[in-house]
Amino acid sequence: MKELNVLIVGVGGQGTLLASRVLGKYALEEGYDVKLSEVHGMAQRGGSVMTYVRIGEKIASPIIDEGGADLILAFEKLEALRYLHYLKEGGTVLYSTQEIMPMPVVTGAAQYPAGIEDVLGCAGIDALSLAIEAGNSKAANAVMLGALCRRLGFDREKFESALLSSIPQKTVEMNKKAFALGYAAA
Repeated sequence: MKELNVLIVGVGGQGTLLASRVLGKYALEEGYDVKLSEVHGMAQRGGSVMTYVRIGEKIASPIIDEGGADLILAFEKLEALRYLHYLKEGGTVLYSTQEIMPMPVVTGAAQYPAGIEDVLGCAGIDALSLAIEAGNSKAANAVMLGALCRRLGFDREKFESALLSSIPQKTVEMNKKAFALGYAAA
C-alpha cells in the first residue's frame, strides 16, 4: 500500500472517533505511518463529525483535500452525501443506511433529502439492525469497521484485535459479533 486516504464521517455519538483510532492503530501495527485529524463541529449536539485518516509509507499532513479520499466511511447516509465531494474519482463509499434527523428537519424547517442512495450510487449497510442483532445499537460502529476491514482486504484477525483492544472489556463479545456481522455484510 503506497497511500490510503479514508474520510470517516457521522453524527456526534456514533463512534466515528473510535473508528478512526482503531484504523490508525491497525495501520501502525502493520508498520505504516499514520496521521489523523478530527473535526468535531457541534458533535455533542448531534452535529457532523469528520475524521481524516491518512496511511502510507511517509505521510506529511493529516488533511485530505477535496477529491482526495480513496474511501468514505459514513455512519449515517446524509453524512455520506454531505462529504461526497471529498471522494476521488474511482473511490469507494461505504455507508450505513441509518437516518439521524438533523435539527432543521426535527424543527420542521427542512426535510430529510430523498434519493440519497441514488446519488451515492451504491447500496448501504443496515448497520443499526445488525448492531441490534449483535446486542446493542451502539455497536453500529463495529459493524461498519467489520465492513471496512473486508472492503479494504485487511487482515481480519489483526483488525478485529485493534478494535477489541480499544473498547471496554465488558463490550468485547457484543463488538466481536457486530464486527463479524459487518464483515459478512460488506
